Amino acid sequence: MTATARIALNRPLRRLFDYQIPDGCRIKPGQRVQIPFGRQFATGLVVDTNVTPPANIQLKPLKRALEPWPALPAETLKLLTWAANYYQHPLGESLFMALPPALRRGQPAALPKETFWRLSGREHSLPKQAHRQQALLDWLASEGKPQATRDVLAAGFSRSQLKGLAGKELVTECEPPERTDSDPLTSPLPPLTEAQQLAFAKLPPVDGKFHCTLLYGVTGSGKTELYLHYLQNNLTADDQALVLVPEINLTPQTVARFRRYFGDRIEVWHSALNDGQRLATWLRIREGKPVIVIGTRSAVLLPFIKLQTLIVDEEHDSSYKQGEGFRYSGRDLAVFRGHLNQCPVILGSATPSLESYANTQNGKYGLARLEQRVGSATAPEVRLLDIRSRPLEGGVSQPALSAIRRCLDSGQQALVFVNRRGYAPVMMCFDCGHLMECPDCDSRLTYHQRDRALRCHHCDYQQAAPTVCPSCQSEAFKPIGQGTERTEDTLTSLFPDVPVIRVDRDSTQRKGSIQSILERVNSGDPCILVGTQMLAKGHDFPKVTLVVVVNADGGLFSVDFRAPEQLIQTLLQVSGRAGRSRDPGTVLVQTCHSDHPLLNSLQQGRYLDIAQQLLTEREAAQLPPFRPMAIIRAEAPEMSESLAFLDQIRNTLTQDALEVWGPLPALIARKAKRHRAQLVVLCEQRRGIREALKAACQQAEQLRTGRDFRWQIDVDPQETA
Repeated sequence: MTATARIALNRPLRRLFDYQIPDGCRIKPGQRVQIPFGRQFATGLVVDTNVTPPANIQLKPLKRALEPWPALPAETLKLLTWAANYYQHPLGESLFMALPPALRRGQPAALPKETFWRLSGREHSLPKQAHRQQALLDWLASEGKPQATRDVLAAGFSRSQLKGLAGKELVTECEPPERTDSDPLTSPLPPLTEAQQLAFAKLPPVDGKFHCTLLYGVTGSGKTELYLHYLQNNLTADDQALVLVPEINLTPQTVARFRRYFGDRIEVWHSALNDGQRLATWLRIREGKPVIVIGTRSAVLLPFIKLQTLIVDEEHDSSYKQGEGFRYSGRDLAVFRGHLNQCPVILGSATPSLESYANTQNGKYGLARLEQRVGSATAPEVRLLDIRSRPLEGGVSQPALSAIRRCLDSGQQALVFVNRRGYAPVMMCFDCGHLMECPDCDSRLTYHQRDRALRCHHCDYQQAAPTVCPSCQSEAFKPIGQGTERTEDTLTSLFPDVPVIRVDRDSTQRKGSIQSILERVNSGDPCILVGTQMLAKGHDFPKVTLVVVVNADGGLFSVDFRAPEQLIQTLLQVSGRAGRSRDPGTVLVQTCHSDHPLLNSLQQGRYLDIAQQLLTEREAAQLPPFRPMAIIRAEAPEMSESLAFLDQIRNTLTQDALEVWGPLPALIARKAKRHRAQLVVLCEQRRGIREALKAACQQAEQLRTGRDFRWQIDVDPQETA
């Protein structure tokens, strides 16, 4: 009988393709192959080889195997197959997510020869303006061994700087240093405090079985130290481990801490790496090198073959959920991967998600508590500052400005949290009331003063900011509201003697910018940090003793049922940046609703009590985590098309156990000239909702839609509006 392989392609197709395996060609599931597809050749991944060929059909033979070994090991293939079924996404696209871009394009799974550089030893005198070249020399000296070109670029330097130094014969090419994959600890780990030791004893054992434990540790309690000790005590010299972090901007400081103790065993994985860096890391993992990978959500898809421990830091963070395409949750896949590997999983957070906390109550997860800050640091004092009828300057009240001045005068640093980037969220005419709106979305344009531009933060539309009202030509055309730029300008004018450092997506676009910002802050000199949620996630600023939250009311009255949870998590996370060293911290939360029960509970600082209250409300409403949820979304040039499509899909969702809401327009019904609607599906059991969604996918595939029509399914959505 002719041997047949079932192959997945990196295309949005919910089907697989059968090909004949040529005589003498050994093919395994997970292997990359080249196949004839139409008038061209395509790269495919073998899903199965135990396939009965269809009768009376002559299959095309696959051309060749690209490697003699499977790119996706059996466990990784099983993980991705499960994920594709669970999240209702085409299997081919899901499988190819586990490959670096070079391998997706069919390039060889091998690295080109790398160039390494070392100091030449010659004395030098660079021009005063050659700051970056001098910094590169200092960096090479501090590393103490030859560095690859890719590592030089990853550190924030450029090829031109490297070539400039080579032309001056200050650096020279050399042979790569010998690398051992089981480097000993480069520094001794700091001892655990008594509270940390008690929490450490609650972490799961490494006994060849799956265990998942939620590590609830207040901000500044030393969760990272627990991770380090756990890896040191439980990993052998041959084991692999994965540490997930939610944001790229958290990666450099986390990597620096881990490399201090584990040296070259640390590898990094995130979207800012170039193709060569990704391929090099991927190959080391696939070859079974004993690496500890620190990465963002996509790292959970990597082809580990000796994985023994998974750690998910800041497990509550919504960044772990992919927002487009294959909408998987990195946190949830880490838990399932631990189950497949029969190894421990640690979920760490100061503000755990309600889903994870509920799993500790029903016995699925263990719970380890770490409720004391390290050393003499104490939890910051949280005060609600009612700003009703108070004058504001750049969004900041006079009491908050006075507190900032006292903080700076004492030699400390202050952090001002503004959860809006740009200068102002609205431009409005005070004569005729005209508002600048996005022509492509149901949203208003944000004013960015630095480049005099109006931008839509939903579709990236932008235009030059007019100086007069486009409607009535009045000069009373002004920005309304506060963004990070406006607050930065206000504080710069009020505190000209100290630097004001803005941290948001706009100020950190350049490569290496976040590292340079962190270096300035960690120098300890008095300064004011102004930023968005980027500042709230995991950063350790020992000299920050004051946090000012400009507006805490945004999530109090949202239509999204997750908004209260996300608001309290954000406020507690940003509050946790204050008082992490010896000096006590203070948090001023500006609000127009100081009597709101959620904000009052924030002052107590006991997150698990708040989480229990929110869980009680969710249970009464039968919302996640008490009932699984999925959203079917549709986008079309006209709203009528989106609603008509979802109406037909709803007709397939007839099971008694289902509850269906809609179809209804999305909160932002028009985005990038496309009209969006959604259908919300809830069910008592996950199996029931999975079967219903599978039937909905089959129906959607059969419906005739235009080329500009799109639909997608979001299982366990993080935003429902």
